[in-house]
Amino acid sequence: MRTGEPLPAVGEVLAALATGLWHWNTATGLVTVDAEAARLLGLPAERATLSQAQVRARLHPVDWNEISGVIQLAVAEGTLGEVRVRIMDELGRVVRLGRSRFHASFDREKRSYEVTGSLQEVTEPTPGTSAERTAVTGDWRRSREAFLLDAGRALAEARSTAEVLRVAAGLSMPGFSPDGLAVFGVTGDRLTIIGHHGHEPGDEGPFTHMSLETDYPAAEVVRTGRAVYLSSPDQYKDRYPVTWPLAAHFNRQSWAFLPLTVAGRTMGAWMAAFTYPVAFTPDERSVLTTVARMLAQALSRAEAAESARELTDGLQRSMLPQLGPEIPGMSVAARYVPTGGGLQVGGDWYDMIPLPSGRFALVIGDVQGHDVRAAGLMGQLRIALRAYASEGHRPDAVLSRASRFLHGMTFGSLDEDPSELRFATCLYVEVDPTTGLLDIARAGHPDPAIRMSDGTVIARPTAGGLPLGIDPDADYPTTRITLEPGETMLICTDGLIETGGHDLETGWKRIRTILEEHDGDLEALADGLVQAVHGPSSHHTTGPLADRREDDIAVLLLRRRGDGCGCGDTLVAPPTIRRTMLSVAQAEPQRVAVARQQLRELLHDWASEDQVDSAVLLLSETLTNVLVHTDADALLLAEVRGEPGGRRLRVEVTDTSDDLPHRRSPGELASSGRGLVLIELLAEAWGVDPRGEGKSTWFELYESNGADGAGGSGGSELP
Repeated sequence: MRTGEPLPAVGEVLAALATGLWHWNTATGLVTVDAEAARLLGLPAERATLSQAQVRARLHPVDWNEISGVIQLAVAEGTLGEVRVRIMDELGRVVRLGRSRFHASFDREKRSYEVTGSLQEVTEPTPGTSAERTAVTGDWRRSREAFLLDAGRALAEARSTAEVLRVAAGLSMPGFSPDGLAVFGVTGDRLTIIGHHGHEPGDEGPFTHMSLETDYPAAEVVRTGRAVYLSSPDQYKDRYPVTWPLAAHFNRQSWAFLPLTVAGRTMGAWMAAFTYPVAFTPDERSVLTTVARMLAQALSRAEAAESARELTDGLQRSMLPQLGPEIPGMSVAARYVPTGGGLQVGGDWYDMIPLPSGRFALVIGDVQGHDVRAAGLMGQLRIALRAYASEGHRPDAVLSRASRFLHGMTFGSLDEDPSELRFATCLYVEVDPTTGLLDIARAGHPDPAIRMSDGTVIARPTAGGLPLGIDPDADYPTTRITLEPGETMLICTDGLIETGGHDLETGWKRIRTILEEHDGDLEALADGLVQAVHGPSSHHTTGPLADRREDDIAVLLLRRRGDGCGCGDTLVAPPTIRRTMLSVAQAEPQRVAVARQQLRELLHDWASEDQVDSAVLLLSETLTNVLVHTDADALLLAEVRGEPGGRRLRVEVTDTSDDLPHRRSPGELASSGRGLVLIELLAEAWGVDPRGEGKSTWFELYESNGADGAGGSGGSELP
């Protein structure tokens, strides 16, 4: 070209360099290409306006998706974008590799991009060169996509800030990996160090509480919300001369500082430092930006979860009581395990209340729901129960007043929102520590269970009424049982039982096995129940709290220490006596079945199954005789005495009627009259003892005879 001649047109220069031009407006969906760009795309070498679909058909599908991400990245960072693409023919075969550099802008009103760029053909990278690491090839893309999937999954599963930082420190990016990481947060107008990796302890000192106005890359990122890439120490020194001495002694060669942004708010910055030079190509920037976004989301979730856990711990500490002072002759242990959802608070609670009489009360309950309202109602109901109990009311009166209280609270809100109606189940136990007497009132709650000191476990059915809050005039009858020395009472909410797909029946069998097999102290038993059902625990109020739960649980254990054993609250040696007591009212004939089940549980390790069946049959006949032939209620007392293999079972059924049973001779077709005949045939001994008011009908079976297969003695001991 001669001096003074005009310069050729830009298009001519680019054509001479085999470089084409293109323009894309996403609002219209049209792409304009010059002749050279059309030729590189495998189209006729002439200027043309194409649709997005026509251009997309000429590019590898993975590369087309890549272009959109790089455009967004270039706009966000205010830099030029660069991509490498595979150009396809009509048969879907790769015919050439191309490289495009472009400038993109975003129209906020139209919500569209305008992109202008160049396109030129490139050759395959030579194996072993640096281009192999940064070129956009299928293998590199597959490695990157796999890395991002793994990183996203790991960060999504991190549940605390510490876990997020551990995951970030372990990330190995495809083709390039930083050896130094730091996460900066913001407190007021200053930077803070949330965590770091690849540095010695104390290295973070100069960067902690640094003003956001400081000439430091992380501070600038937080101020502007835009990433900073420094490919060499010279770039760092020229751009940030004031703080360069702070970074110089780490001997790094490249740095990337990226904003941690959530919902448009920059919450901090992430630094990735490298011991080797990194060019920070668009592909590398894309990976770093994606990781920064995932890291910001994970840190935000962890912060919210930690705040929720802190709130949960505060609610638990304020709502759940500490167990009272030590009770002579008694030991108490309690556990509360919140649900795994939401704030991990709900309506389950327990309490231990000193009473004016010198006794104490154990209360356990469950307000319907697993939300903040349930927790609030639980707190109010617990306070009301404490107040009624402290006034000296008996168990039935305490629950009746509590039911009216809850009914008034929940029904008063029905005009505003009918869904606010709530009820609560509750079990109230008044305990006499001197005698072991337990007076129990129940409002729709699971029955207590008794673990005898030899490991035998019996569910103790108790009379009960409707859940609290349903009927303000509901009655709550009281059941009295005796806790013998060495025995343990378990009361719990249904969350302990109905977990893992279990119903009340199968869940109770699981809990019963845990109770029977445990031989440690009371605290260990409480932990064993929680861990066996819900897994290892990690939080504590009055005991360990588990993390992931289907439902809240509350557990209370009461043990009467063995007399004179000197063993504290540990289990005593198996006693020589085992007993159960149960009342059967005239209006409750269905409790005969409960009595039969109680007797079977009492004889769970009896040598002869046939003799157990005989005992159950005789009990049924004796109880039925009272209900059919008198107007009185029946009281059952069953005792097993002696050592295994030579034990004696004595069953007494007491009633207040003075009518003595007498033997009859029923005809062949008679439907009754055989009760005493059966007792005479199957019992070793039996009799009827008059009492001051009423009588007691009893029979005995001996294990040694039963083990040998012998029947009853055939005799009787009528008074």
